[in-house]
Amino acid sequence: MVTLNRIYTRTGDDGSTRLASGAPVSKSDPRVEAYGAVDELNAVIGLARLQSGQDDRIDAFLARVQNELFDLGADLATPLEPAPKWEALRIVDSQVDAIEAEIDAVNVRLSPLDSFILPAGSALSTHLHLARTVCRRAEREAVRLAEAGEAVTPAAIRYLNRLSDCLFVMARRANDDGKADVLWKPGATR
Repeated sequence: MVTLNRIYTRTGDDGSTRLASGAPVSKSDPRVEAYGAVDELNAVIGLARLQSGQDDRIDAFLARVQNELFDLGADLATPLEPAPKWEALRIVDSQVDAIEAEIDAVNVRLSPLDSFILPAGSALSTHLHLARTVCRRAEREAVRLAEAGEAVTPAAIRYLNRLSDCLFVMARRANDDGKADVLWKPGATR
């Protein structure tokens, strides 16, 4: 007899889901929106990794970030109050510090900017810009959650803020350290 391992449970057919604590919420709950945006970001970073094989530093960074985004999703899916009965996985300041160090290490090589740049150039750069914009949305969702009165780990919002900055400098690195960036030309289509 073959046993099927089904992926569907039908429990969310009414538009609800459960947080890590087991508490039922709507699938449109701000907490679900926040960790859902982080999940989408992880998928977009996976797409960028399809192009990152030529740059070991970018690929290693993205691989680390994908794992940390699962940590972040778990953090956002677990309300701070009531405190869970287990030690919840939380984003910590050292993860934010590591992203800042990465920004500093990559940024030092980049040509200076005197214009906004378009999300264009190499395939990797364009994918990283897409990841950056999804990251900014995930950050907005986490902020919206906090503004709705839900406690959010402060490092989680800082992590998303720094990550979007880091994805920007990585996109420039992928464009020959900024030399192949496509500059915005204001009013160019008039």
